[in-house]
Amino acid sequence: MNLYDSLHRELRRFEPGTPGPVTVYGCGPTVYDYAHIGNFRTFVVYDLLHRHLRRRGHEVEFVVNFTDVDDKTIGGAAAAARPLAAHTGPFIEAFLEDAETLGLLPVSRHPRATEFIPAMTEFVAHLIDAGHAYRAGDGSVYYSVATFDGYGKLSGKGGEDDSRRSRIDAGEFAKADPRDFALWKAAQPADREVGAVWDSPWGEGRPGWHLECSVMVKSLLGETIDIHVGGEDLLFPHHENEIAQSEAATGCAFARFWMHVKHLKVDDRKMSKSLGNFHTVRELVDDGHDPAAIRWVLLSAHYRSELNFTAGGLSDATEAVQRLLDFRRRIRDGGAGDPARAEPVAAGVGASARPGTGGQATAGARSGAAGELAARARQHLDAFERAMDQDLNVPRALASLWGLVRDGNAALDSPGGVRRGDCEAVLAALGEMDLALGVLDLAAKARDVDDDTERRIREMVEARDRARKARDFATADRLRADLEAQGVRLEDTPAGTRWKRVRPTGS
Repeated sequence: MNLYDSLHRELRRFEPGTPGPVTVYGCGPTVYDYAHIGNFRTFVVYDLLHRHLRRRGHEVEFVVNFTDVDDKTIGGAAAAARPLAAHTGPFIEAFLEDAETLGLLPVSRHPRATEFIPAMTEFVAHLIDAGHAYRAGDGSVYYSVATFDGYGKLSGKGGEDDSRRSRIDAGEFAKADPRDFALWKAAQPADREVGAVWDSPWGEGRPGWHLECSVMVKSLLGETIDIHVGGEDLLFPHHENEIAQSEAATGCAFARFWMHVKHLKVDDRKMSKSLGNFHTVRELVDDGHDPAAIRWVLLSAHYRSELNFTAGGLSDATEAVQRLLDFRRRIRDGGAGDPARAEPVAAGVGASARPGTGGQATAGARSGAAGELAARARQHLDAFERAMDQDLNVPRALASLWGLVRDGNAALDSPGGVRRGDCEAVLAALGEMDLALGVLDLAAKARDVDDDTERRIREMVEARDRARKARDFATADRLRADLEAQGVRLEDTPAGTRWKRVRPTGS
């Protein structure tokens, strides 16, 4: 498995640094507002990495934090006239709901920065004692960049030339060097107003943003972690500062691999509320969009490539997801015209854990052992695995997925039909691919209906069948249109009428 390491600027073979779980830290949301789809592009990539590591047989200790104290959260709480925790709490819950909506696997921990204040003050005290930090006249504590020889090795920024060119902003006159950054900020009136003030050896105050992640990593995962991942906007100064303070404090490498996710644009423009192209997951779902289609868009481009989110792209993703559901149904049925519901309800995310769990298959397939199609399915799955092993190359992996769909449909359309063993092999390959992508079961779950709704749909389908037999085509067409408006599509086959949901329940 090869990953592109931002620190070394090259693809490197990944193996865990020590026996035991792979340790991964992802910079999480700053919870002053709802996370938007740009944020979730990064978090879907986290999930893709998490899933692939698990599929490779690794136990994974994956931590994604909540930044619940910083300038933005304090400003938001002050504007809302609420205590800090009361302001950030609902946004944390909203993030967890949106993550579940998009099928993100649960991570090991979601620590809040405010839970680690004592560890942060201890960390700062150690840096002061080691000569890497100093107390300023206003009660704040700054990290001394000049004391760390490796500063700038991740980003290429922040060297002495940058220091000479920099100006010292108003309010930061206490810095010894313009590059220095706050580890501990002396309490200000706004901090006190919202309750973002804690005791420290240097007086009342709050942690600096960069400090928070370093301390949570050290407290939960150790001094050196396997992978640190985040959005490309965090590379400098946030991740550069994390390296400086962590390696100065421990004397150890902070992270063995650094991964950075490229920006998302909307209609070729930076997402902005003022431009009217600012979208959250919950808004898109409330507008009737399929969560699986949103996920598909967010993972469809390589994570180191810029992603352009458009209405047309979301529509194409919706069709792609439905095409996959239809294909899985055809393979399960072995091409037979079963007049039952078209797409059986699948279990929740991650339920198909190993090969062969793609559903009860092939009631209409020819009996017999696997043949050429099974071999082709194995080839497509192998190509999928190679693509994912090459720095999570999703576009190439999707090409293998569509190759499987193409070959499977061609076999089902052939005069000789498909052997049961072939169908089982295709379902197994499809299930393995979806363990990485997390789309199919999410889509099927969103289309699930309760017993009363299913009974009502079946009654409408049967009423339409009776109308067709009576040659009352006006009534039959009206019933079809009514069902289509409810997101239910009909397929008339020689064996009877099939139905399937093509939009999420409730949309």
